[in-house]
Amino acid sequence: MSNVWKKKLLDIAQDAPETVILAEDEASLYLQATLRRVWAPCGRTPVVYASPCRKKTNFYGTLNLATGQVITTRSGEMNAEATAAHLRQVLEAVPDHPILLLWDRAPWHRGAAIRQLLAEHPRLELMRFPVAAPELNPQEQVWKATRQEVSHNHDQSKLDRLADSFEQHLKTTRFAWSLVDRYGFTDIRAMFT
Repeated sequence: MSNVWKKKLLDIAQDAPETVILAEDEASLYLQATLRRVWAPCGRTPVVYASPCRKKTNFYGTLNLATGQVITTRSGEMNAEATAAHLRQVLEAVPDHPILLLWDRAPWHRGAAIRQLLAEHPRLELMRFPVAAPELNPQEQVWKATRQEVSHNHDQSKLDRLADSFEQHLKTTRFAWSLVDRYGFTDIRAMFT
């Protein structure tokens, strides 16, 4: 993590310790299963459903770095309007505190809908990850863990059912800090917990 980031986070910890720090990202879920290693009885080859279509659903996910909980929104599209709708959900989930949202530089993180939302909610502050640095975003590890649990090697034939399971896992799992500590967020956790 760069010194600029650490200084910014230390300043927030000292000046506004009630600030809730969140990390946001998006992921697309396809019916096509992703394959991983799997145990199987000797002589029985595991069967994984292969969908011929490329239908997908998108998820916005925002990880609370203090609690490990995820705020998630399912969306047909990833654009500024869908992003603003997710940010409204984040603001509702954290109603009484300032928020520092860490996110990447995706094109749907810009636009009139985002500017308007930020003007209406000054307690929401954005901090962008460096260019081409997905390994810094703790939400990426949440996607990885959820895919491993839900969508790798699945045998689901309906995208809606797979998406329901994916969303349910996100909403009911507290993602352990071990997922994010190795990416330099240990110091952040110590400051805000």
